[in-house]
Amino acid sequence: MGQRILIIDDERSVHDVARAYLEREGYEVLSAMGGRDGLALAQAAQPALVVLDLMLPDLGGEQVCAELRRESDVAIVMLTAKSTEDDRIRGLDLGADDYLTKPFSPRELVARVRALLRRTGERRPATEQVLRFDGGRLCVDPERHLAVVEGQPVELTPSEFKLLLALARSPGRVFSRFELVNRVQGHDYDGYERTIDAHVKNLRRKLEPDAASPRYVQTVHGVGYRLATNGGP
Repeated sequence: MGQRILIIDDERSVHDVARAYLEREGYEVLSAMGGRDGLALAQAAQPALVVLDLMLPDLGGEQVCAELRRESDVAIVMLTAKSTEDDRIRGLDLGADDYLTKPFSPRELVARVRALLRRTGERRPATEQVLRFDGGRLCVDPERHLAVVEGQPVELTPSEFKLLLALARSPGRVFSRFELVNRVQGHDYDGYERTIDAHVKNLRRKLEPDAASPRYVQTVHGVGYRLATNGGP
């Protein structure tokens, strides 16, 4: 499977047509029907490019674009029913790399995706840096899927590592259980959000000096979880 493309659009027909043409060219295609799900899936799946509708029902495309750009340099193609020059310029100013006006030609979408990935591929770092916390006592290596505590590798399940990595990429930020379910299991996962509690319990058992008094993975009561930035409250 080729590079990963995420489509964020609330029109099923857009997903169906774009997926058919992009998969024919060898791309892996992921779908989200709303802005919040799209952001969660982008964080979890790390796509090479996002096709983003400007008009979304839950979270505006402009806001989604700004949030994506704050967190990464992922390539973004904006889809818009608005064809005025001001609307196009605004999307580009927010960080979109290209735009298409609806209705669009799926062949043109594929051509723009291919060209944009060619351009942006050179600007991306080859590897993601190791994330270090608490003076290096806790290290998270995204490329090797490895967590190290006090110099010793820790054996984590894939779900546990995804959860730790989501927290580690935004240290100090409080994530709700719903957000973490999206990052760990994907936006279409049907499981109950409390499954995150079980993963957190296991993470603490494996990472913490004292699981009963967490130094790293901390609970924010009534909200969710965060990774402490300096190994303390």
